[in-house]
Order: sequence, then structure tokens, then C-alpha cells
Amino acid sequence: MTRVVVADDQPVVLHGFAAILGSAPDLEVVGTAADGAALLEVVAQTEADVAVVDVRMPVLDGIAATARIVSDHPGTRVLILTTFDLDEYVFDALQAGASGFLLKDVTAERLIEGVRMVADGSMLLGPQVTRRLVDDFAARRGGSGPRRAALDSLTARETDVLLAVARGLSNAEIASALFIGEQTVKSHVSEVLRKLGRRDRVQLVITAYESGLVP
Repeated sequence: MTRVVVADDQPVVLHGFAAILGSAPDLEVVGTAADGAALLEVVAQTEADVAVVDVRMPVLDGIAATARIVSDHPGTRVLILTTFDLDEYVFDALQAGASGFLLKDVTAERLIEGVRMVADGSMLLGPQVTRRLVDDFAARRGGSGPRRAALDSLTARETDVLLAVARGLSNAEIASALFIGEQTVKSHVSEVLRKLGRRDRVQLVITAYESGLVP
């Protein structure tokens, strides 16, 4: 069972999202919050697997709250939801350590699947987040990507997995494409994260662009 907390300053949205996620048989909503500070308290109390977080909230905004969650509760992944289709929010969310980003006009089915993907360690960038955005974000990091030696430390299969992650494939899709088991994929992803010093799959995507591995 995946434990989820939801944070939004609009009561109708907050309870609506909580109801949608709570209707999934494999998801349990263990807490809600109306501002970023309350969200930090709820996460600390519940140690949830996924926090679904609005960007614009009082007291502490969603981006700042995300950075705190990532720092203080590394076992909790953050999925950012916002009504604003603005590049800057995506840049800030990724820099803060969010594992996913979706607009609030997402369907109920997509929201539930998004939480499942993030909980599973997959990256989740909505269709509005284009390759140009990832390229621009990589450029903003100013060459902070891994040295070539780090990439050279990857085995051929690990490189294949990194390329598949950069294409946005899920573990199941990678397993199918490479004719290996999902558990093997997870092991490869964990090893690639370790070797490249990255936290999650979103950072692996950025790394693939930064390094030139993906042209």
C-alpha cells in the first residue's frame, strides 16, 4: 500500500484530490495540509511515500516545502501539481528535488497513475514539459553534469537503461524493450544512480542531456 499526503490551499481541490487518490485500492491518503508548513508536519508524522503538492500555498510555498521534504525525508517523493503551465515552476520544482510535475487539469486516472509511477521511482513530467524544457534546464545548471569518466564507468547494459530512462520509459517498458525482468531494471537503475551520484530518475534524464549522451 502506497501512503500519500496531499497539500493544497483550496479546500475543494484538496478534498477532491484526496478522494480521487483514496479511491485507488493500492493508495492510502494518510494526511492532508492546507499550507507548506502544515505539509512538513504531516510528512514528519506519517513518513508518507508520496506527497502531492501544490505550488502556490501560504506560509511556505510548494517549492520550498519540496526542498525541505527531499532534505529531511528522503524516503518521501514529491509530485508537484499546479494550474500554472510556466517553465519557471518546473525548473524550480526539479531543482528542489521533485520527482514529478503535472498540471491540475490532469484526469483522475492520470493522477492516480502519476502517484504510482513516482512511488515506483519513475520520473513523471507531464506532456507540457517538453524536451526543450529539459535542454534549457540542463543549460541553467552550467556544466554541473557528470564527468565523462562517470559515464564511462557504466556498463553497456547500464548505458542502455540510462538511455531508456532518458526517453521517459517506465521500468515495465524498459524491461520489455531490453528483454529483461523489472527487478533487473530496478537494480540497473539503482546502480546508475549510485555511479552518477544522482538522486532520482528526473536527475538521470537531465544528466543524459547534460553529458551529450542524448543529442
